[in-house]
Amino acid sequence: MQAPDQPVPAPAAPANRYDRFEWAGAFGDLGTLLPFVIAYVSVLGLDPFGVLFAFGTCMVASGWFYKTPFPVQPMKAAGAVATTQAAQSAVITQGSVYGAGLVTGLIWLLLGSTGLAQRLARWVSQPVAYGVMLGLGLAFMLQGLKLMAAQWLLAAAGLAAVLLLRNSRRLPGIFALLLVGIAWTAWQQPQLLQDLSHLRFAPRWPAFAWPAITWNDLVVGTLFLALPQVPLTLGNAVIAVREENNRLFPDRPVSERQVALSTGAMNVFGSAVGGVPMCHGAGGMAGHVAFGARTGGSLVILGCLLLVLAVGFSGSVLQLFAILPQAVLGTILFITGGQLAAGKFKPAQGVAVGTVVLVTAGLSIWNVAVGFLAGIALQQLLLRRR
Repeated sequence: MQAPDQPVPAPAAPANRYDRFEWAGAFGDLGTLLPFVIAYVSVLGLDPFGVLFAFGTCMVASGWFYKTPFPVQPMKAAGAVATTQAAQSAVITQGSVYGAGLVTGLIWLLLGSTGLAQRLARWVSQPVAYGVMLGLGLAFMLQGLKLMAAQWLLAAAGLAAVLLLRNSRRLPGIFALLLVGIAWTAWQQPQLLQDLSHLRFAPRWPAFAWPAITWNDLVVGTLFLALPQVPLTLGNAVIAVREENNRLFPDRPVSERQVALSTGAMNVFGSAVGGVPMCHGAGGMAGHVAFGARTGGSLVILGCLLLVLAVGFSGSVLQLFAILPQAVLGTILFITGGQLAAGKFKPAQGVAVGTVVLVTAGLSIWNVAVGFLAGIALQQLLLRRR
């Protein structure tokens, strides 16, 4: 019998599961992951091996460590700037992407190890965090609708399949959605499926990418990619994802320090093997959860699949990804956005709180970093006096 003065040990976190719902949830973030991977590989010419190997390794580590569907995503602002600028000029190079990842990693290791990340997060009120999540969710839904519009019949069929199977214990909706998408490709572009018969296993091993980074790459990557991403990462990929994780999984809470340190570690590692800047976005968690994930098993599953692609089939990833139509990725984004935006705004909290939430959300639809900074300014004006 335990002595009365001895502390009661905390219950152990649930173990990771690998059932069909974790498998289904593993694919819930494809709407964000695949477009950025394709853009980095096709526009910037990055080696798909390094990109997939970094994502896969970090996903396995994240799922194993956090024991929740704690996502690993491409940093959106950095990815958008890198691919658009590379398409228009030669300012952004492969080396500058690796340099941006290295600098990003060092920034977040510094913020996490010194406690600055936690101090900054404590300065941000809950209405601002809710506003970021609401705005990001609505932005995902709008982007999803744009992708769905080009193939609206396919999108409608996929969305209907997901909704009809949302309570099914036998067939998770994401599997039906993926099957509908592959069937559409087989009907509309049968050559894409025929090309898959030519795939061959071609094993590769990691290469060290840092020697490819010049001083010019480091400066460009820092100024154009790493620094502009910091406020967005703090708002969405540290504060919002912590809020979302602790709301959904109170038995497995995370801290800002943990998130900052893991963000730093995976970016330093990713830059070393040829990866791209990565973060833990709240939208990614919403996507995994929306399609059934409840443990870190979903991240381990997706990470292992990406590692298999990287090690054995990295030369054919664009062919493999092409079998999923844009409308399917848009449907995944739309459902993810709905999951993230649901239940964030509570009008009963008062006019001042509602104003902060709605203004932050409205601006975050356009730009998360701008919405986050505007929300902080509003909270100082409307909430701190209270």
